[in-house]
Amino acid sequence: MKKKITVLHRGVAAVLAALLASPAFASSHMDAPLITRDPSANTTDVYAFVQNENGVKVLVTALGVYPHQEPGIGPNKYNFDDNVLYEIHVATGSDLAAGKPTFSYQFKFETKLKNDRTILQSYLGVINDIGDAAQNLTQTYTVTKVTHRKHKSTVLGSGVVPPNNQGIATPFYNQGDNGENPARDGVATAAELDKYTKQAITPLSNGYIAFAGQRDDGFYADIQSVFDLLQLRSPGKDSQAGFNIHLMELAIPLSELGGDQQVVGVYATTSRRQVRIVKDDDDKGKDKDKDKDAGHWVQVARQGNPLFNEGLVAIEDKDLYSRTSPSQDHSLFRKYAENPELCKLINLIVLKNAPFKAPESGRSDIAGIYIPDLIKVDLSTGPCRLAGGGPNHPTNKDDAGYSRLGIFGGDVLTSTIQPGFGGGVVPGGWPNGRRFGDDVVDIAITALIGDLRVNPPVIPIVASDGVDANDMAFNKVFPYESTPQNGRNHTHH
Repeated sequence: MKKKITVLHRGVAAVLAALLASPAFASSHMDAPLITRDPSANTTDVYAFVQNENGVKVLVTALGVYPHQEPGIGPNKYNFDDNVLYEIHVATGSDLAAGKPTFSYQFKFETKLKNDRTILQSYLGVINDIGDAAQNLTQTYTVTKVTHRKHKSTVLGSGVVPPNNQGIATPFYNQGDNGENPARDGVATAAELDKYTKQAITPLSNGYIAFAGQRDDGFYADIQSVFDLLQLRSPGKDSQAGFNIHLMELAIPLSELGGDQQVVGVYATTSRRQVRIVKDDDDKGKDKDKDKDAGHWVQVARQGNPLFNEGLVAIEDKDLYSRTSPSQDHSLFRKYAENPELCKLINLIVLKNAPFKAPESGRSDIAGIYIPDLIKVDLSTGPCRLAGGGPNHPTNKDDAGYSRLGIFGGDVLTSTIQPGFGGGVVPGGWPNGRRFGDDVVDIAITALIGDLRVNPPVIPIVASDGVDANDMAFNKVFPYESTPQNGRNHTHH
């Protein structure tokens, strides 16, 4: 047997260079220095909201990874990583306050090539159906439910990842089923979804529904001006416009979580194996002797509520956040929520001439959102309102009463299990869950500038970074996130 060399993974399972971080209040997808050098494990956003799917009340959860994808590249393309464990965690009951997962949903991927004796890694021709002979590189995935209290794992099922949107090779993503045209707009009904997306939506056991594939990056904000010394412009420019991400989505029947009379918490992690086993070069001709990852899974990234790690946690602790659990947030990171440096920066730069200032200390209201850092979702409400293509879209309007600002825009839901702001009134979007379309930058800064410690809350202004909508319309049906941008026809603006 040939000699085996074991290489310990350092930090994030690779040699990673540190990236200089700047104080900001936007989700740049570059939350911590180390993870920016590991894009397939780099989390972008986590979503969690209540909906009905096929007549069943569900918690829709989603995790985005691999930010800033330039649409339509080659000969290789952006993919999920077979060597990354992607997990969406849900905390129920006493686990919510403790910051511990009650259930974890694991996505594991397997990549295969139909033909590796060609430079055409991804597309051997026009793809008519996902996984067909023309889709050379095909990824499949398995979803496993882990019930931590019982130390039990249950495989829920498997699915196929659709192709990325290259253009002519993937015409059915695009307007008129023509690869020369821009990507299809968001739709209001499942029947209107593009062919690839419809084929990729996968029913699993026990009523779960899954999707994994490339989508448009639905986060929108003027990141450039935020990181350019907070010199905001009007109108702002969406820095994520024209870029794609990879998204995993899972609709969870509430019966699987113990019913809807509760508040749950959602966060996500990515992990890599602890060691890399490297074989001698002359032994790599056999598949069984290829290099492989082994050992325990080591967490390399974590994502809960938007903006916390990058906007509130100091540089010295950003990588620590990526490696730790919400169960440690109270002792390690609560100080950043209660005394946000960001409020000082806002007062110094943005509000220097304003008649009011953001409270800089004792922010128990901000700590209530972020500590522990799970997206809290009241499951007792009705389905949330959904974003489409805006209030004036000809075929896919936003739901009546929807506001990108959630409660600050009058978009509220009624809880049957908590008083909320009176009479059961709770936010219709983040920080009660998070929907596609929620303007988390404007919501967060409005909350920081205001004071939610008193009732009624003090809201001096509704903040704005000058970007009020995504560059593409959202779907109002599963998987909700917008169609991936066409590599042949897209713009950055």
